[in-house]
Amino acid sequence: MAAQRLCFFGLLLFLLPSLSLQLSPKLNFSDLQALLAIKNSLTSIYNTRHSFFSTWDFTSPDPCSSFSGVTCSLSQPPSSLRVTILSLGDSPGLSGSLPAAISGLTELTQLILSPGIVTGSIPPEIGKLTKLRVISLPSNRFTGGIPTTFSSLNSLHTLDLSHNQLTGSVPPGLTLLPELRVLILAFNSISGELPSISSQLLHLDLKNNVVAGPLPSSLPASLRYLSLSNNRMWGPLNGLATLTELTFLDLSMNQFSGPIPGPLFFIPTLSSLLLQRNNLSGGIPQTAQGPLIPTSPSYGQGSIVDLSHNSLSGELSTVLDGVESLFLNNNRLMGSVPEEYFKSVSRGSTKTLYLQHNYFTGFPHFDGLSDAASLCLSYNCMVPPLWGVMTCPASSGGPMSRPTAQCSVFKNGSSKG
Repeated sequence: MAAQRLCFFGLLLFLLPSLSLQLSPKLNFSDLQALLAIKNSLTSIYNTRHSFFSTWDFTSPDPCSSFSGVTCSLSQPPSSLRVTILSLGDSPGLSGSLPAAISGLTELTQLILSPGIVTGSIPPEIGKLTKLRVISLPSNRFTGGIPTTFSSLNSLHTLDLSHNQLTGSVPPGLTLLPELRVLILAFNSISGELPSISSQLLHLDLKNNVVAGPLPSSLPASLRYLSLSNNRMWGPLNGLATLTELTFLDLSMNQFSGPIPGPLFFIPTLSSLLLQRNNLSGGIPQTAQGPLIPTSPSYGQGSIVDLSHNSLSGELSTVLDGVESLFLNNNRLMGSVPEEYFKSVSRGSTKTLYLQHNYFTGFPHFDGLSDAASLCLSYNCMVPPLWGVMTCPASSGGPMSRPTAQCSVFKNGSSKG
């Protein structure tokens, strides 16, 4: 009897691996078919024995644990495994195109593609994957427009399509998605106007496109990062005064006009304010306006303010004292430069101070510059200091001072210089 019992347990131990294999959930068949289509449509740029898809063996009993870039979870009810995260490619990336069959991965929450040379259009069928929270397809060669079907992805949190060759406009429904927090479309050829935004975006990056028109009438107060640099946008900077959570603002190299909203200079979190090369006018405020704005800004280490190449006028206030890199060159600022700026340069808290090509008439005496500082005061209505440590960029050019005739005409308020 003991011998029979021992024999039974031995047989059970022998059968357990195959029994557990039969009882364990398998990868859903539609997911398996979608992965096969993806493998057939993409290939590693260097298709070697160790290419990205070398682990994608479709005879494997458990693709979820053996396929690179594939993460699964149990479906509900737990009858099969479903792909929830798909991270395609590694250095140096993939070539080929994304197949429409990717829409079979109906439980997918994250679709990530490494930088490479994947071409063709972005499949609109991705818009059927309603559980997606992250779509990241940067630095490839996608063409065509942003699929309008993305406007139905109500769970989408992050969309990064930067550094591609996309054209067309931003689908209006995209910026209305309730969960969208990060939208990065930089370095494409996207055109049209920026649509209304009701999403509570934290990060919006559309730099280096051909977006035209004015800023939307209202921008979400939640924004912390906003870059629309190097587009074709115009009009006033209305709506920015309410963005009290900003840490980074870059609207440079557009055609914005009118005054800079005063509250922008007093947002306590803002460390990068880049408005250079526009058509902005008006002055720099002396003090804050508004009950919710601190009376003095808190610029410090790593801060940068670039208002150069505009038409700003009036006397320079002290609100920008303490900015580490300050560019006010090529404007119409006048009067004496406040001594606070030179003190900041002397003690090293300001490392770059460019004031050239304005109409300043004086500067206070100070002891000198820190070793790491760069200061330029050339081409103003005064004789600039001739310290050997004063450095100007090569682009400043021209004589050290403005002609007297320009300064006297400007003083009467009619100069265009």
